[in-house]
Amino acid sequence: MPPTIRRAVIPAAGLGSRLLPLTKAIPKEMLPVGDKPVIEHTVRELVASGITDITIVVSGGKSLIQDHFRPNPALVEQLRADGKTAYADAVEEVAELSRQGHITYLDQHGPYGNGTPVLNAARNFGDEPMLVLWPDDVFVAEAPRAQQLIRAYEATHCPVLALLPMDPGDSQRYGVPVVKEDLDDGLLRITGLVEKPKPADAPSAYAAIGGYVITPGIIDELREQTRRWHEHRDGEIYLTDAINAYAAGRAVYGQIISGRWYDTGNPADYLVAQMAFALAHPAYGPVLRRLARELGDGEHPAPGTENTTT
Repeated sequence: MPPTIRRAVIPAAGLGSRLLPLTKAIPKEMLPVGDKPVIEHTVRELVASGITDITIVVSGGKSLIQDHFRPNPALVEQLRADGKTAYADAVEEVAELSRQGHITYLDQHGPYGNGTPVLNAARNFGDEPMLVLWPDDVFVAEAPRAQQLIRAYEATHCPVLALLPMDPGDSQRYGVPVVKEDLDDGLLRITGLVEKPKPADAPSAYAAIGGYVITPGIIDELREQTRRWHEHRDGEIYLTDAINAYAAGRAVYGQIISGRWYDTGNPADYLVAQMAFALAHPAYGPVLRRLARELGDGEHPAPGTENTTT
């Protein structure tokens, strides 16, 4: 049977301000996690989940994303001529992702906010549901997060949000769902999201993290938000607001995702993701573990501290 969802949007127009100055010249989506730029992890997840149409919504200064996925026959030919077959194969395989996912690029237009790129892309999608994944999230799971969301949509035919259990003390970092009913297998009926509540006010012990199945009804809510914005020129267009407006009268679900989530949108979490992927690598992991032991014994100073005095 054909997949119930074949389209996806990756909003990649943000400034990456939390990672400045690192992102001054390099898009945050192109920062490496392991041996791949972070956006490649997202594209691979979508392709592995059967998505055949990926729209990456970009802004100025993001041409490196296109360059990364674009075929480069001259480079491949040079690598093969030099006997570097494995490198040539790796370059070709990245370009093949673009073909499999039929990646297209769209410049973002409209009011500021994370709902605008979704609305921009939806103009080409008709009445089809679509996945929305942020490009600074990486999931490691037996079944890709996107696949888990698609399965939840197939069971409900309603909008679905990716959820993870959270430490109650972290509630002010996330949108927290209001849970109406637990339907087993990690599927929850929800009636909305509370943005960054205090721990005492959190309506559940789950956090909404980067992943959505968006249906045409939510796109209609984004259109209405945008219409009101053009009347008053105030505020931003948020996907959460559209989901809450839709959930006020219609069913929305959350799917608790099985797997490990790495957020790369701020320096500390980015370093955690880097370390986790490096430690899991069969070649790099032993080297890093040895370095950690040596640093713990004080054998080697950290870079940039060799000449400091106290």
